Amino acid sequence: MISNNLHDPTGGRHYIKAFSYFLKKSKNLFLLIRKDSYVCFMSKRNTQKSSEQEPTKSELEILQVLWQFGPSTARFVNDHLNEHVRPVIYMSTLKLMQIMLEKGFLKKDESQVKHIYRSAVEESKTKGALLDRVVDTLFNGSAGSLLMQLLGNEKLSAKEMEEYQELIKKIDQKQK
Repeated sequence: MISNNLHDPTGGRHYIKAFSYFLKKSKNLFLLIRKDSYVCFMSKRNTQKSSEQEPTKSELEILQVLWQFGPSTARFVNDHLNEHVRPVIYMSTLKLMQIMLEKGFLKKDESQVKHIYRSAVEESKTKGALLDRVVDTLFNGSAGSLLMQLLGNEKLSAKEMEEYQELIKKIDQKQK
């Protein structure tokens, strides 16, 4: 921070000019000048679009509700999370949904009294991107290693094992 108390005959104006010039050259910072003549720098909020970033765990919980039930109010999403996922506060859910709106994960219909939110990202693309990251990070890019880990998991039902066997047969036939 820079103060006017620096025995500067210009009253700090040259600092502001220098910072203004710097800000024109920099796209990552913006300037805030307060009433008491302090100059502060703050980073801009991350405004990447949803195609460039991944949702957080809490954002995924909200997206799961919207993918399952379709366009919904923040109250419905909050109530569903409280009943089926974990206890959450309504204002926290609403704020997170507003942030998701800014990030491009959600869209909002304001034409009704109650605002209706819907997912702006496709379920299959989002899950695919997250799965790709898991495969790359945990299995060194080997989908086969992931499949072997899943098949070795004791939580698979007989029906799921049968479905996997059918999938392997289809993949095998495509490769021939």
